Amino acid sequence: MKFSPDARPERWLGSLALAIISLISLGNVITRYVTGGSLAFTEEFSVFLLVVLTFAGASVALRRNGHIRIGLLERALPAAPRRALIVFQGLCGAIVLGLITWFGAKLTWEEYQWESLSPGLGLPQWWYLLWLPLLSAAMLVRLLQQTLDRLRGRLDDEP
Repeated sequence: MKFSPDARPERWLGSLALAIISLISLGNVITRYVTGGSLAFTEEFSVFLLVVLTFAGASVALRRNGHIRIGLLERALPAAPRRALIVFQGLCGAIVLGLITWFGAKLTWEEYQWESLSPGLGLPQWWYLLWLPLLSAAMLVRLLQQTLDRLRGRLDDEP
């Protein structure tokens, strides 16, 4: 049996975001064609959903070992130093994603406390920002899974 890592919740979320973007964009095009006017909410929602789609897709790519990585040094090293390099790579990624998660959560909480509203529709700004710490935390989990799988030899450097 071949090992096949998966990130099903992120795949579903990304697919749903893409489907909604497509539907509201189509609705906006039809409305503009028929009435000459535009639906006000489509741009704000489309930008928000595109960010969700990007983070969900990045999480799926992490789980499937699909992000770009230069593996020349990694392939040239013997087993023990290669493992140390993989751990170092995982730690660096975890630090970055941990900072994004922490500061994203902090910003979301501040926007909730300040009761900031979005400029276009006047919706609470934290509704949009909440996805940043959630999806960066999901990426952090997927990075941990990927690093462990690479250390166990379950994922190759070259897909």
